[in-house]
Amino acid sequence: MTTELQQRIDNALTEARQLSTEHNGAIAAAWDEVEELFAEASHQKELTNFEKYCQENPEAQESRIYDV
Repeated sequence: MTTELQQRIDNALTEARQLSTEHNGAIAAAWDEVEELFAEASHQKELTNFEKYCQENPEAQESRIYDV
């Protein structure tokens, strides 16, 4: 999970919790946003060390992809 996404989740959680204590009508929307951010985070794929290497070194022989 990226640092930016984690920050967005933290901000959304803080806002949703604050709205919950105020009994505001926007509570459902705030918690929906939190749920959507968690779903986005769970769908992000963690790169393997090899994939990170290939991204950092696209010219390396190991990074080449051939169509057969």
